[in-house]
Amino acid sequence: MHVVCVVDDDFSVRKSLANLLKSAGYQALCYDSGEAFLASPSVDTAACLVLDLCMPGLSGHQVQQALRARGNALPVVCISANGNDADARSLAEGAVCFLAKPFTGEALLNAIEAAVQGRA
Repeated sequence: MHVVCVVDDDFSVRKSLANLLKSAGYQALCYDSGEAFLASPSVDTAACLVLDLCMPGLSGHQVQQALRARGNALPVVCISANGNDADARSLAEGAVCFLAKPFTGEALLNAIEAAVQGRA
């Protein structure tokens, strides 16, 4: 079973995404901040990261930069309610996909599956 981490400061988003991931056969591990995720052992064991870009503390962009600085090639699916230039920036920083909130469960699962398959 692949581990997919979800980093989002909104509890309801974390809960709904965890339920979706579990129903699709993934093990979901959720974090309420980039700092909590980066301090966890999941950084080195996850198959994919679903990352909100706009959070208090470290932004999603800063989490992506920290992963790159560590040499960690964890596939990242970025999500955000603020689409403006966030999509292009997140992709330039190495994300495999950007999804603007609200997105469908199918779109997220397709992006995760593509990311996990690309890493295998």
